[in-house]
Amino acid sequence: MWKRLVPGLKEVVESCRGRNLFFSTSIDDAIREADLVFISVNTPTKTYGMGKGRAADLKYIEACARRIVQNSNGYKIVTEKSTVPVRAAESIRRIFDANTKPNLDLQVLSNPEFLAEGTAIKDLKNPDRVLIGGDDSPEGQKAVRALCAVYEHWVPKEKILTTNTWSSELSKLAANAFLAQRISSINSISALCEATGADVEEVARAIGTDQRIGNKFLKASVGFGGSCFQKDVLNLVYLCEALNLPEVARYWQQDSLVHGGEACGHISEAETNYCMNLLQASRRGLVQCRAWLHWHSRKEEEPQVLIFASGTTAFTQYEIESSSIYISKYLMDEGAKLHIYDPKVPKEQIILDLSHPGVSEDNQVSRLVTISKDPYEACDGAHALVICTEWDMFKELDYERIHKKMLKPAFIFDGRRVLDDLHNELQVIGFQADALLKSKLHQPMPSTFSSVSALKHF
Repeated sequence: MWKRLVPGLKEVVESCRGRNLFFSTSIDDAIREADLVFISVNTPTKTYGMGKGRAADLKYIEACARRIVQNSNGYKIVTEKSTVPVRAAESIRRIFDANTKPNLDLQVLSNPEFLAEGTAIKDLKNPDRVLIGGDDSPEGQKAVRALCAVYEHWVPKEKILTTNTWSSELSKLAANAFLAQRISSINSISALCEATGADVEEVARAIGTDQRIGNKFLKASVGFGGSCFQKDVLNLVYLCEALNLPEVARYWQQDSLVHGGEACGHISEAETNYCMNLLQASRRGLVQCRAWLHWHSRKEEEPQVLIFASGTTAFTQYEIESSSIYISKYLMDEGAKLHIYDPKVPKEQIILDLSHPGVSEDNQVSRLVTISKDPYEACDGAHALVICTEWDMFKELDYERIHKKMLKPAFIFDGRRVLDDLHNELQVIGFQADALLKSKLHQPMPSTFSSVSALKHF
């Protein structure tokens, strides 16, 4: 499945496999033979104990460290690739030191990845920067130079930044927090655009031309999905609290755009609620619907925030923390029937995600959710089609055929601006089309209008 979810990865694997890329289930043998070991495991938010809901859970990192030291001899470089809290390398080092052996020399580096959903392979081949953190000791700097030499095979030296280990770890958290803040900011402006008749995309393009701001991560949408931004902002909040920096913690907590937990971000939550209100307003009183989702597996770490949905409500599924999960929960709580289609992820994974205790109650999924293997079958009897993803395939579907299968009036809500070029065509077909967060499709409305009342013309 991972080959299908990461564009370009399949081609890389096929070209290198058996030549300089090998796969093995013999972990211990692979560790013994390796000179350089990357730890690239999940670091989810803790669901228990101290720091529950905010702190990063390092149990997988620590398990890797124990496995490495048990099967290592001589000199090895162990590199954190996972996003970790500051001083996680120190935890790894403690495990190594407590299990020392004669002639064993394990150096710990931090080398966080900065890959974006949908462009991971491109970002890996042509990165903005490569960040490597290591100890200031001669041994630590020797390890840093060795890892730099690996990257220098395809990355210009000026793009390889070296720091101490803790600066490297914090840089990744800070980068994700800043990017999350940008999305939160443009989504707050989208609400203002909705109230005034401005077009948020035109506003984003205008401010994005300012070199001091730039045009990246200014795409207004229904919040955002995925675990990376959410858990990293939560981790940053917890770190600030643990270091007795309450003012800094409050700043990042209020600007975070996570959907759940104690540090719920107001902007992203507002966007999700707006989406639910918008859809509910369009079909008030509806309790049965069919939903069409692109459901990205929560087990994937290079996440691409991409969803297509048809039904009475919209969602974005990227991992368990995505807005689609919360909107789906809202729909199930309202008794809506969801008919789900996903071209990428197995039925079992979708059911597992929806059956999470924090998402659905007993028997809700079995009663209300149906999984379809065909996109057009999924639309049969649907009241609305909602897009919260940017997959190109959703631009290429036969919407006239889809319209014929849907109940009338048939609604489209495009939360990702995927169908901008098809807007007029969709209206000719007969859809009640609304590009969510693109208010130029509406008449300018007084600021006293609520999201729901503004859509009563549907």
